Amino acid sequence: MTQPDDLLPEGLEDRLPAATARIAAAMNACLQVTSGHGYDRVRPPLLEFEASLAGRMQGVETRAMFRFVDPASLRTLALRSDITPQIGRIASTSLAGAARPLRLAYCGDTALIRASQLDPARERIQLGAELIGADSVAAASEIVMVAIEAAQAAGLTGISVDFTLPDLVDTLAQEALPLAAEQIAGVRRELDTKDAGGLKAAGGAAYLPLLYATGPFETALATLREVDAGGALKSRLDGLAEIAAAITAQWGEGVRLTLDPTERHGFEYQSWFGFTLYAEALRGAAGRGGTYRISGSDEAATGFTLYLDRLAEITPQPEATRLVYLPLGHDHVAAATLRAAGWRTRAQLGEGENAAALGCTHILDASEPRPL
Repeated sequence: MTQPDDLLPEGLEDRLPAATARIAAAMNACLQVTSGHGYDRVRPPLLEFEASLAGRMQGVETRAMFRFVDPASLRTLALRSDITPQIGRIASTSLAGAARPLRLAYCGDTALIRASQLDPARERIQLGAELIGADSVAAASEIVMVAIEAAQAAGLTGISVDFTLPDLVDTLAQEALPLAAEQIAGVRRELDTKDAGGLKAAGGAAYLPLLYATGPFETALATLREVDAGGALKSRLDGLAEIAAAITAQWGEGVRLTLDPTERHGFEYQSWFGFTLYAEALRGAAGRGGTYRISGSDEAATGFTLYLDRLAEITPQPEATRLVYLPLGHDHVAAATLRAAGWRTRAQLGEGENAAALGCTHILDASEPRPL
């Protein structure tokens, strides 16, 4: 019977066996991909000093984190809302002397004080990979392709990649389409919301053509090249074209490519390049990634993040492992042999148990499993 105190806080939920099995299968598949590409897994702690989490990545808002005072140090601790800043800290401290480029992977829980209306979950399982010490098209290409491969390994289909240029306004505002310093934030905001009227009011009338440089990659890229008459974006656009070509060479039309150069939601700390992964039947984004700088060391990095619990909502249920019921007085050596061969066992603890109701598919008969 459910008691009033059994209710979970808003945005939190239990994951029951079927959902947990899908999450575990997706996690194992994704980590196998990152490991196969040479990314070594690290495991940062769930809690850190608030100043450390906020100090390693621009755009990290500690107000979104659960915070409390550490009774040992009397300093403020924070429950992580994003693992990426922790990877930056590890790369800048414990692994500062490791050879570059440094490839690290991770998987763990994150939590938020408040969630958004579009995504009400306040707890997520975050999995990702970071390539540290390289700021190049080759590094960006590798990260995008590893992210696609990981998403496919998890069971996602109909994958599409939407590219963006997070520092687009800052780059153009320097010379090509000058803006006063106080206008930049407003122009960024109106471009992100695709509000032509608001963009004009913010002093960004010259940026209106960017609103139409979106859609299928090749078409949008051509439009953006026309907008970039002064060539301020040429190196970035050439880089995007090279990344897209690498994806197409490997997957052809199996991965759809689009471009929305003014999109900034979710790219608060990215620099010249960002991307969002989408998948068939999945509401919202499957993951995001891009290039950034680690604060403090100012080292360049590129990475991606996937939220496994969200992915697992649509991934296939893993095939059920055969489950053998072990009656009272069973042969323990035979049972151990079955487990070593990949079977699962469930031992009888008392009279009156129903093996089938307990989910068993077989029963141990002497030393051999017999179907129920």
